[in-house]
Amino acid sequence: MKVALLQGGRSLERGVSLRSGMRVTESLLDLGHEVDVMDLGPDLVNRLEAKRPDVVFIALHGTEGEDGTIQALLELLGIPYTGPGVAACTRCMDKSLTKYILREHDLPTPDWVTYSEASIRDFGAASTFGAAVERVGLPLVAKPASQGSSLGVKVVTELEQIPGALITALSYDNRALLEAWVNGRELAVSVLGGEALPVVEAIPTDSNAYDFEARYEIGGASFECPADLPDADAAEVERVALAAYESLGCSGFARVDIMLGESGPQILEINAIPGLTETSLLPQAAEAAGLDFNQMVQRILDLALT
Repeated sequence: MKVALLQGGRSLERGVSLRSGMRVTESLLDLGHEVDVMDLGPDLVNRLEAKRPDVVFIALHGTEGEDGTIQALLELLGIPYTGPGVAACTRCMDKSLTKYILREHDLPTPDWVTYSEASIRDFGAASTFGAAVERVGLPLVAKPASQGSSLGVKVVTELEQIPGALITALSYDNRALLEAWVNGRELAVSVLGGEALPVVEAIPTDSNAYDFEARYEIGGASFECPADLPDADAAEVERVALAAYESLGCSGFARVDIMLGESGPQILEINAIPGLTETSLLPQAAEAAGLDFNQMVQRILDLALT
């Protein structure tokens, strides 16, 4: 099969994408596929039209690759691709929109308030920070609305810290969320072909936050898969994750990040194109389900062509 592997791109997660792409490329070659590795650039459409691959494997993370932009382009070109479609990617990339959709489907997600750079700069929204704290409580988490890998995320414990935390978050995006802090266990449920894979628990080794370094540096976190959960808790976490996947209109594969606190699971976000690096959670979950990396990659390809 002729496969075009898209990697790199211009987002802040380019480095992660290159690592995912390298690993997937090796797997595709092992599986006997013909592989053309492509980065995003002005010649991308010409290269795709010249090669006319049977399918595009998207190993892009962050903006352009994960927000529906590339997916829409590939649909115009009539080329099948891996992962969720345009609408689902658009929904998942926008954390605020994701949370509104989850709430509409009666799915649990922490309370939040969304601020735009314009609302603070032009409309005096800074005067509402106190009201935001009344709504979501303290501590809270400030995060960009459309970034992944914990980029720009800050934990806020006092009202006075909100301006600085929002400055950080808004340096990555033009909108940011103030989200209620959930004290609990950090879990991820990967969904492959509409089936939940075993739950993974991420346990940071040196801090209380599963940040960028913990996600992608070897030794930055330890992982337990399947997570050591009572059967009832595991079943509820998987149920909520599948419901989130379906409510966002996902297909192919995705990963749902969840905090399991005293009140039960709380959905943080849905990753439309989760990482496929050595420390990424989807491959770990697939392995726990009996799929080695090559089998998982082939399954992702098969789903793109069905």
